[in-house]
Amino acid sequence: MKDLFDKIYRDKGPLGKWASQAEGYFVFPKLEGEISNRMKFQGKEVVTWSINDYLGLANHPEVRKVDAEAAAQYGSAYPMGARMMSGHTELHEKLQNELADFVSKEAAYLLNFGYQGMVSTIDALVAKDDIIVYDVDAHACIIDGVRLHMGKRFTYKHNDVESLEKNLERATKMAEHTGGGILVISEGVFGMRGEQGRLKEIVALKSKFNFRLFVDDAHGFGTLGKTGAGAGEEQGVQDGIDVYFATFAKSLASTGAFIAADKEIIDFLKYNLRSQMFAKSLQMQLVVGALKRLEMLKTMPELKNKLWENTNALQSGLKDRGFDIGTTQSCVTPVYLEGSIPEAMALVRDLRENHGVFCSIVVYPVIPKGMILLRLIPTATHTLEDVNETLDAFDAIRERLVNGTYKRMSAAVTAAMDK
Repeated sequence: MKDLFDKIYRDKGPLGKWASQAEGYFVFPKLEGEISNRMKFQGKEVVTWSINDYLGLANHPEVRKVDAEAAAQYGSAYPMGARMMSGHTELHEKLQNELADFVSKEAAYLLNFGYQGMVSTIDALVAKDDIIVYDVDAHACIIDGVRLHMGKRFTYKHNDVESLEKNLERATKMAEHTGGGILVISEGVFGMRGEQGRLKEIVALKSKFNFRLFVDDAHGFGTLGKTGAGAGEEQGVQDGIDVYFATFAKSLASTGAFIAADKEIIDFLKYNLRSQMFAKSLQMQLVVGALKRLEMLKTMPELKNKLWENTNALQSGLKDRGFDIGTTQSCVTPVYLEGSIPEAMALVRDLRENHGVFCSIVVYPVIPKGMILLRLIPTATHTLEDVNETLDAFDAIRERLVNGTYKRMSAAVTAAMDK
């Protein structure tokens, strides 16, 4: 019999094997200072494109004031216990009602964390006779929720409505046999590519197939739509989304999440979401803070306007200079380059140390081998000066990638890994 840990000693995983070279710099980096467009990294000021603070609320003085007052009034523990037992308050209900109204749903329910809540919601919505059909590029929290499902599930090609339709045909035949139903899951905005889910086309398929639609709109909430209510509002199909999910960790710059749907669906979920039934309530400081942030989202459209001014300047600037940013339809701004993981490390070190630009790096296994994805997240706090500095920096690193400079610089790293 093997020691359980043998596999861990042998194989650290596709990312873990780079830990000695990457940890503390490329992964688990330490950004310091107030959350803003410019922060400190290893003692140097950098333009920060790696913070999901879309509307610039994280360090807004009004938000800081309300957070501090709530902490002083309630502390960080209140209320104690799970919502069903002792952790329920009028302010939790007030926030739920305001969120439901904002996203045009009958009811909403708070979740302690987005990832945890997504996994648990999928688990609660389906039984073993039901079938899940979901986008192959869905976020890890969706994939982990689907893994809990004891029934059949199908993936459709990313944002491919024809593929979805074929899988719905398969799912329909199976559901007729099992006596179950069908749940389709898409993202409102895919956080890596920045593409909006094809919600309008998916909803249109309801005239042909009997299914319910669950949308993860973490990156759409607060950034898309006339009022900021998300991708469904942007595409004019909010009514066709049966269960709507969004997190506070992006536009609201906080912790927590919510689901919204018809009241009867929410009533069912709040009695069957294991992650909420058996976990401590979302603490009052976060609830009060979310109420303030939601108020600002609703009453200060200039925040979203500034976000999109910066987004458009960055994305158009990158395209004008010949960079491949894919087909993003959101604030998420991916830049696709070609190169190995060691080249990516050399490139990012140059970008941070010599050009003062900090953005996220994504490599295999998240994306195919031989590709480098630099992901930039514009916010309302960025300036056109930040954009122009970044564009100049990207010109410089592209030249060094193409002429082989990073390949030569990374040769020593590759040799060390091969030993």
